[in-house]
Amino acid sequence: MNSVERTLSELAELLGAELRGDSSKRITGLATLASADGDDVSFLANDKYARQLATTRAGAVLVRPGETSQCPTNALVTDDPYRCFARLSHLFNPEPVPEAGIHPSACVADNASVAESAWVGPGVVIEQHAEVGERVRLGANCVVGAGACVGADTVLAAHVTLYHGVSLGERCRISSGVVVGSDGFGYAHTGESWERIAQIGGVLIGDDVDVGANATIDRGALDDTVIGSGVKIDNLVQVGHNVQVGDHSAMAAQVGISGSTRIGRDCVFGGASGIGGHLTIADGVQLTGMTMVTRSLKEAGVYSSGTGVEPNRDWRRSVVRFRQLDDMAQRLRQIEKKLSE
Repeated sequence: MNSVERTLSELAELLGAELRGDSSKRITGLATLASADGDDVSFLANDKYARQLATTRAGAVLVRPGETSQCPTNALVTDDPYRCFARLSHLFNPEPVPEAGIHPSACVADNASVAESAWVGPGVVIEQHAEVGERVRLGANCVVGAGACVGADTVLAAHVTLYHGVSLGERCRISSGVVVGSDGFGYAHTGESWERIAQIGGVLIGDDVDVGANATIDRGALDDTVIGSGVKIDNLVQVGHNVQVGDHSAMAAQVGISGSTRIGRDCVFGGASGIGGHLTIADGVQLTGMTMVTRSLKEAGVYSSGTGVEPNRDWRRSVVRFRQLDDMAQRLRQIEKKLSE
């Protein structure tokens, strides 16, 4: 049960926000505008919920400067309510931190290096020459492969597998079921069958990287697969071999990136986007959901492909028109030629 309690004056100081209201008011939790009660702080970060502000019962609300007149309760005024909400989420939901040590059921190679401040959970396997840094937490049944490195303050949830030669930076958060360093999809076709190509590269992951549940990051075929610092990867994302992802890019669930593609800094990929292999994506590219990228994108901007949802009857009609486009284009060229003559 959450037992954290703070006054509004304490929260305002922590967030660097301007307090308008009762500085002694005590807050014990977070909630939405619709569900909050007098002991909660809420936030307005999306104008779609602006109508709920007038009727909220929250003890305080994080609002932007222009919204204070509509706030019926105490206000914490900030230019970025959502970022302040993110910071408060950690304050009011502190994670339990286990005591340092190695569980008796863990299997640690004699020549592995494990910091005394690290916690190694039950069933964990740490193979030869692996390195586990200060204050690292390894959840139950994780595997840290031979020669793999886990940087300080990184947390692996239960059932994470790091293959040999993988390197994780500091303060990373790796969710359950993640596999880092599995073989890339590399095969040579002999004419009759497929011959597997050994994947001899590794995976290098920077600092402050989050990886969602059941995502997979393949090792490089020759060079390393590289994930920059500050990258955020959602559940069920597939990163192919030799991919490079620039700092602070983010990918929603089910994104797939084919091998040897280079992703720039500060890119944002919507859910189920697909990126072909051997492409280059510039810094600052945003892909809306379900976008399929088949060519390099050399300029920042928002890109989309496919069509939005519509009634089935209209969609079928559109498909017929799509199949007619080539014929229509040829007829148009003929008409233009006759007009020019």
